[in-house]
Amino acid sequence: MMIRLLISAVAFAALGACSSGPMRDIRELFQSAKGQAAFTTGLKQYDDGDYAESAKNLQSALDQGLGESDKVSAYKHLAFLHCVSGRERQCRDEFRKALAVDPSMDLAPAEAGHPIWGPIFRAVKAGH
Repeated sequence: MMIRLLISAVAFAALGACSSGPMRDIRELFQSAKGQAAFTTGLKQYDDGDYAESAKNLQSALDQGLGESDKVSAYKHLAFLHCVSGRERQCRDEFRKALAVDPSMDLAPAEAGHPIWGPIFRAVKAGH
């Protein structure tokens, strides 16, 4: 039993060093769990209008590790927060980060029509 556990641990560690698609997917499953709580909290705070705390939690979630779709969402919401706070450079930077993760990313129709971040996103995406 102990030998089987040791062999499994060594095999998992060796596979963890692989950069193949399936191994990246498995690693992402484990990594995404790390930042999930902060991500969920950050989105709730965003919805509740607690923008300063939302930004802290979304950034913490990114620092801890998220899956690709959650990364895109976190960067997008951070961009929104920067845009409405008049920090256009940071807004653009967050949109660029989201597009680096998913170049096909787009805003929902209601988001795209926003008078502040809609035009900024379109400009960033056009230049990406």
